[in-house]
Amino acid sequence: MIYNSNSMEERAALQTAAKMCAAARTAPKAHGKDTLHIFVLDGEQKEDLAKKMEAVGEREMGEKAWTWFGRDAANVRAAHAVVLIGADRTQRNVPHCGYCGFGDCSGCKTAGGSCGFAYVDLGIAVSSAVSAAASDGVDCRVMFSIGKTAAEMDFVPDCVWLGIPLSISGKNIFFDRGIFHD
Repeated sequence: MIYNSNSMEERAALQTAAKMCAAARTAPKAHGKDTLHIFVLDGEQKEDLAKKMEAVGEREMGEKAWTWFGRDAANVRAAHAVVLIGADRTQRNVPHCGYCGFGDCSGCKTAGGSCGFAYVDLGIAVSSAVSAAASDGVDCRVMFSIGKTAAEMDFVPDCVWLGIPLSISGKNIFFDRGIFHD
C-alpha cells in the first residue's frame, strides 16, 4: 500500500489534536475543579469558524478587519484542524482569593465578573496542548481571535476561549504573517 503524504499529514494533525486534548485535560486546575471544554474542528465546522471570525472582525474593526481577524481566518482555512479550549467563567470558590479583583467569589458573582482562575486554568491547559503539538513537530499558533469568535458561537456559553490551529506544511503558515493591527 502506498499512502499519499497529504492524507498522512491530515491523519497526523488529528492524532496530534487528540494528544493536545489529552494534555489540556490532564493539566493542573485551580482548586482541583475541571471546568474545561475542549473541541477539535475540521471540515465544515472549521469553515464556519473562519466565516464567523471574518464577521466578528468586520464588526469590531471595520475595514481593518483583514489585518487581524481576516488574516487569522485565512490561517484557520489553511490549517488541518483547530483545537478550541475554553474554561468556565464561574467562580471556583477558592477561599481567601480575590484574584478576580472583586474581593471574593461572592463579590465577583455580584459584579458579573469572571473568576481569575478561569484564565489561569485556560493558560495552563493551552500551554500543555501546544507543548504536545511541539513534541509532534506540528506547527500551531494560539489565537485570541479564534477564542473571541468561539465565545459568540454555540459551543458552550459563559466560557473564556482560545483557539489553536494546526498545520503540517513545508513552511510554517503562521510565520511571516505580519502584524498589522494597532
